[in-house]
Amino acid sequence: MTEADTQGQVADAVRGNWVDRWAPPATRPYLRLSRADRPIGTWLLLIPCWWGLGAAALSQGAFTLHHAWIALGCAIGAWLMRGAGCTWNDITDRNFDGAVERTRSRPIPSGQVTVKGAIAWMVAQSLIAFCILLTFNLNAILLGIASLAIVCIYPFAKRFTWWPQVFLGLAFNWGALLAWTAAAGTLTWPPVLIYAAGISWTLFYDTIYAHQDKEDDALIGVKSTARLFGENTARWLRYFLIATVTFFAAGLIAALIATANPLQLTLALCGVWAFGWHLAWQLRGLDIDDPERCLTLFRSNRNAGLIPVGFLAAALIL
Repeated sequence: MTEADTQGQVADAVRGNWVDRWAPPATRPYLRLSRADRPIGTWLLLIPCWWGLGAAALSQGAFTLHHAWIALGCAIGAWLMRGAGCTWNDITDRNFDGAVERTRSRPIPSGQVTVKGAIAWMVAQSLIAFCILLTFNLNAILLGIASLAIVCIYPFAKRFTWWPQVFLGLAFNWGALLAWTAAAGTLTWPPVLIYAAGISWTLFYDTIYAHQDKEDDALIGVKSTARLFGENTARWLRYFLIATVTFFAAGLIAALIATANPLQLTLALCGVWAFGWHLAWQLRGLDIDDPERCLTLFRSNRNAGLIPVGFLAAALIL
């Protein structure tokens, strides 16, 4: 890439990403504001949607065109709402971001985008996502609207609790509830258990992520589970791993025991087992004092989360 291509590049973005390389220069600050140059967050928002949808489709006995649209709608919606959520986060955190080495290059603190421009961009993304939400059933629409309360609160959580990752988990895994409801029409216990698994997973991966900023966070008074756990992080992550696998397996059993054949249920549970092994692999390689290693492990959760998706898809083919 030329110097012009990399001008304004965010510090923790993947080098050579499509925004810095191919996007029209005028759009780059806004796409960076949406984290389009850092797609891992979109995946982490989308994957629980596909967990809930896959479980619902299996419980109904087939994957239909209706399910296919929900899968696509969730993918588009995840990209838009992750962008809107990150924009809101950067608006509220603009003063904190300017004081942290890793985040001071973000569009608002670096002066690439004004606060008014960021608000307009956030509203535009949200409205398009709302149009997609309106294609789902009423209960799913109401769930989608209800999620906005958590999204609004999350950026402020690190100011009043040592557990802001819980609020992130509540927001990022809401799609498990929404996608199930969009497919099944009503919200029942199985997706709630899968939702709980997602929250535990978020506590696992975002605690790893937060260790990148723990020194700066301490200086500016921002709270996180990384600072709370400190040298005991590995022990806490092990608890989250166990909770994730337990809740996920329980949710799939509750969803499929009455309708899916034993081979489908076994295959779905094998996906949970393989997912758990990936988390265990991350835990074995963790070095909380190596920011690059923490970022690499955090990003690997895209592949981790897609493992159960693949097994659910295989079960649907049977």
